[in-house]
Amino acid sequence: MRFDDTNPVKEDTEYVDSIREDVAWLGFEWAIERYASDYFDQLYLWAEKMIQDGTAYVCDLSFDEVSATRGTPSIPMQASPYRNRSAEENLDLFRRMKAGEFADGSRVLRAKGDLASPNMHMRDPIMYRIRKVSHHRTGDKWCIYPMYDYAHGQSDYIEQITHSICTLEFEVHRPLYDWYLDHIIDDKTSKRPRQIEFARLNINYTVMSKRKLLELVKEGYVNGWDDPRMPTICGLRRRGYTPESIREFAERVGVAKRDNVIDVSLLEFCIREDLNKKAMRVMAVLNPVKLIIDSYPENMVEELEAVNNPEDAGAGTRMVPFSKVLYIERDDFMEEAPKNYFRLSVGKEVRLRYGYFVTCTHIDKDAAGNITTIHCTHDPASRGGNSPDGRKVKGTIHWVSAAQAVKADVQLYDRLFSNAAPEDVPEGKDYKENINPDSLKTVTAYIEPALANTKPGDKYQFERLGYFCTDKESKPSKLVFNRTVGLKDTWAKISK
Repeated sequence: MRFDDTNPVKEDTEYVDSIREDVAWLGFEWAIERYASDYFDQLYLWAEKMIQDGTAYVCDLSFDEVSATRGTPSIPMQASPYRNRSAEENLDLFRRMKAGEFADGSRVLRAKGDLASPNMHMRDPIMYRIRKVSHHRTGDKWCIYPMYDYAHGQSDYIEQITHSICTLEFEVHRPLYDWYLDHIIDDKTSKRPRQIEFARLNINYTVMSKRKLLELVKEGYVNGWDDPRMPTICGLRRRGYTPESIREFAERVGVAKRDNVIDVSLLEFCIREDLNKKAMRVMAVLNPVKLIIDSYPENMVEELEAVNNPEDAGAGTRMVPFSKVLYIERDDFMEEAPKNYFRLSVGKEVRLRYGYFVTCTHIDKDAAGNITTIHCTHDPASRGGNSPDGRKVKGTIHWVSAAQAVKADVQLYDRLFSNAAPEDVPEGKDYKENINPDSLKTVTAYIEPALANTKPGDKYQFERLGYFCTDKESKPSKLVFNRTVGLKDTWAKISK
């Protein structure tokens, strides 16, 4: 693993640490860790060689002056007035740059390329600039630093890399990559690296540009790089994605030579498939309404057996408390239900998961007309969800016992953008105008007591609701869960 640390102004050990963590979490190992700065001495010697060969020179033009003389793809660049300095003068100036004699930005080392090349990167590119800044690894040893385009191919050559894989935007850099290698390789028998470009992985309903993602972080649209709405490895990890699901997604997508956009529903399919086999099933109520079983004994609490994962016979079972007063989802009750409504309504019977058949007798409302309590009777013979007389009940709903339920904050994450192509905006508009205002909703939920001792990163299927994981900031005194993905692709219906 090699880190590019050629610009000391931008280097931050936070990025290095996070990349290490992300790659290891994905399930990969690296034998050696290297940095571009490991090769600063050799890169400098090669730069001196190019000066002596007459293919590099010290230029005193400012960055603005260089830009002003750059021309266009069809108009050649104006030659720098310093382009024809002698090798001796250039070598002297470059060594004095290294010694710290000149101010930041006052001089650069440039390659003597092709001023008329239609590829703008070949027009006397900058190889070194002065930066009197401490480097996080080399300290104050250097005050001149190589540009990435110069360090890239040479670092590959030193490490005897055979294939340097880049994204398509680096295709125009490849001639320069090869040009530098042509001028530094003396041993023609050694392996020569080759740059190959492929399309980066673009996903709809998000942006993948690092600049735009940084904008979202800095401007507070998200809560950091590991916000579960971000398309970053740390964001996906915090949301509850598994390494296996991400690797499966990458395998299914494959590698393309042309830019394309992958539907995020494929990524969501991969995590559903993985968690379906692994995640413990539990019951949680996110939008609670109280249900009282009037026919159930007042102070009785039963322990009902529940299956941990029907896809995994070895996952076993757990006991869930059941009592007279329960919470159910408000969406599982309708006062006046249509014909094909199979959940609870007045006069209708449903099955309580792992529990009893219950029939709604009446409801209580507050002064505003909101339902506050649902009253039911139960069939004591239907314990476990089966009736001895063989009658069929189509509806099954989940619940938690009110007295034993544990409160938790549940963060309902959704897609960050409401438009499948966030950057597809009219002229003068900004992609951030497509941010989904409902990409995060936080609700207070009631969950079964089996989750009271959950640990950050634990993953569950909240029955009938979706897959959730315990957030990294969750603690026993304040449980926090993140929604990873729903059980079904609801966005497919919305799009249709």
